[in-house]
Amino acid sequence: MRYILILLFPLLVFAAPDAKMKIKKDVDQRASIAVVDASSGDAISKKLHKIFFSDLKISGNFLPDSSYHNGSYDDSIKPSFRAKEYVLKYKFAKNGSGAILMTKLIKSSNSRVVLEKKYSIPSLAKYPFIAHKATSDANAALGYKSLEWINRYVVFARYTGKKQSEILLADYTFNYTKTVIRGGLNLFPQWGDPKQKGLYYTSYESGTPTIYHLNIYTGERKKIVSSEGMLICSDVSRDGSKLLLTMAPNGQPDIYEYSVSNGSKKRLTKFSGIDVSGKYSDNESSISFVSNRLGQPNIFKKSMNSSAVTQLIFHGKKNNSCDTHGKKVIYSSKEGRAKFNLYIANTAGGSVRPLTSSGVNQFPRFAPDGDTILYIKRSSGSNSIGYIGLRTNQTMLFPLGSHKIQSIDW
Repeated sequence: MRYILILLFPLLVFAAPDAKMKIKKDVDQRASIAVVDASSGDAISKKLHKIFFSDLKISGNFLPDSSYHNGSYDDSIKPSFRAKEYVLKYKFAKNGSGAILMTKLIKSSNSRVVLEKKYSIPSLAKYPFIAHKATSDANAALGYKSLEWINRYVVFARYTGKKQSEILLADYTFNYTKTVIRGGLNLFPQWGDPKQKGLYYTSYESGTPTIYHLNIYTGERKKIVSSEGMLICSDVSRDGSKLLLTMAPNGQPDIYEYSVSNGSKKRLTKFSGIDVSGKYSDNESSISFVSNRLGQPNIFKKSMNSSAVTQLIFHGKKNNSCDTHGKKVIYSSKEGRAKFNLYIANTAGGSVRPLTSSGVNQFPRFAPDGDTILYIKRSSGSNSIGYIGLRTNQTMLFPLGSHKIQSIDW
C-alpha cells in the first residue's frame, strides 16, 4: 500500500506565496490591444486590468499592452493608442453584495465600437469571472476560436493538517477561491458533468473510503460507493452515466467502470500489480491508465471490449500521471532525481512532443476543448499553476498559496 501511495502521490506541491506570474512564447500575427480602466481606479479595478491582460495573452490571439491605463469610457481613442489595433475599455462598480462591469471593444483606426456589453454578478468575490466572460465575448466577436475555457471553475484538494484537507473552487487565475468541502480527509475531486454542476470526491471521514457526489449549487451530498482499500474516481464519461474508479477491495488496485444509474461495476483490468488512474480515450472506446506491469510506472491502453493491454508510451521510464482528450494523451515523466516533465503523444502511436523542459511538472489536465493544458509546476523553490496552449504555444504561470496541493481538475 505504501508503494501504491508513492505512485499516486508522486509530488506534494509546496507553493510559494511570492511566485511570480510568467508569460512567454509569443505567437506572431496577434492583434495588438490596449486595456483602459474607466473605473474609479480602486484595488479591484486595478486587479481587473491584470486579469484582462492575462486573459487576452493566454488566448494567443492578442498582444496586450501590459501598462496600466486609466481613462474615459467614451468612444474616443487617445493618439497614443492609434498604433494599437484595438482598445478594450471597462468600467467596474460594486452593486450591493455584487458587481457590475461594462466593457467596450473599440477598433482604433476608426473608433468603431465592435462590441459593448454589460455584465453583473451577485457575489463580489466572483469578480474575476465577469472579466473572463467579457474577454471570451470579445474574442468571439472578432471571430477567433472559442475561449470559453477561461470561464470554467478549477477544483482542487489541498492539505490543511494531519489527516485534514479541504476541497476548493477557483477561477483559472486563482484570484477567486471558495472552499466547498472542509473537515476530515477529502481528496481526489473530479468534475461530474461538462456544465460543472457537481463533482465527485473521496471521503475518509467514516474510516472506509467513500465516494460522494456534491452539487456545488445546492450543497446536496449523495453517497455513491464505498470500498475497503483504495477508492478514487479518476474520470467521468461525457454523458455522466459512467465513472472510472480505482478500487482495491482485495489489496491490489484495479480499474472498474461504475454505472451511476444502477450501481453496477465492471472490472476493466486484472493484474497482480498496480493499475490506477484510468482515463477514457479514443472516444471512450478505450481507457488509458498507469500501471507497473513492466516494473516501473508507465502509461498503458486497453480497449473497453477486449482484455488485451498494450503499452502506450515508450518514452521515459517513470511515467506516473496522465490525462487524455480524444486521441491525445499527456503524461508526466520523471527525469533525474527531482525533475518531472510533461509530454504529449497520440493514443494511436507516433511521435512524442515535449511540453516542459525544467522543474517539477505534475497533474496535467486537458481543457474541454483539448487545446489547453493545466498543470502544477515547481521550479527553483517557487510553485505555480501553469497553462500551456497547444495551438498557440502560449504558456502562463500563476502563484499558488502555501498549502500542499493533493489533486486538481477542471
